[in-house]
Amino acid sequence: MKPCGHLKQASDLQPSRHVCEDCVKTGDKWVHLRICLSCGHVGCCDSSKNKHATKHFQGSHHPIIRSVEPGETWGWCYVDHITYDLTDGVANATILQ
Repeated sequence: MKPCGHLKQASDLQPSRHVCEDCVKTGDKWVHLRICLSCGHVGCCDSSKNKHATKHFQGSHHPIIRSVEPGETWGWCYVDHITYDLTDGVANATILQ
C-alpha cells in the first residue's frame, strides 16, 4: 500500500496542553486525545461523547491526526483511512494498515 499524499502536509506537532479544549468549554470529559498534524488542534477521540477530533477534521479538512496518549505512536489519515506508525516522526512514518 502506498502512503497517502496527505502525510507530506503533516508536521510533527506537540500539544501545548493535554486536554480537549472543546470539552473543557462544555464541561464534558473525554476518553483519549488526538492532535491534528496540520494545525495542532487537540480533540477527543471517537470513543468520547463529543468526538471533537473528527468534528475538527469535518470542519477543517485537515486529514492527519495522531494519538497523544502515553506510549501510543500511531497516526491516522481521515481521507485515505490509513493508519501510520509515527514512532520516528512524520518524515519516517510507516503504514500499519
